[in-house]
Amino acid sequence: METTDAAALEAQRKVLNRLKRARGQLNAVIDKVEAGAPCRDVVTQLAAVSSALDKAGFSIISNAMRNCLINDDPDADMTPAELEKLFLTLS
Repeated sequence: METTDAAALEAQRKVLNRLKRARGQLNAVIDKVEAGAPCRDVVTQLAAVSSALDKAGFSIISNAMRNCLINDDPDADMTPAELEKLFLTLS
């Protein structure tokens, strides 16, 4: 059980790092817009934010699937159908 807890904490740490990186990228987008940066620069930075958020979302769902489905957690708060629906919201 401790290994699972350690893995869950590591997964959470990685997601938080991704989200913090995305926050920094979003701040850069805002700065570029406020400074009147060229459209290409703004959109390129915005694409990086979008990608970082998508990866964080997929990671969160992947971890939920691992915990709920693979580990067959009886206390899981989501059914496989709910996880699938959540996953599809990111597509």
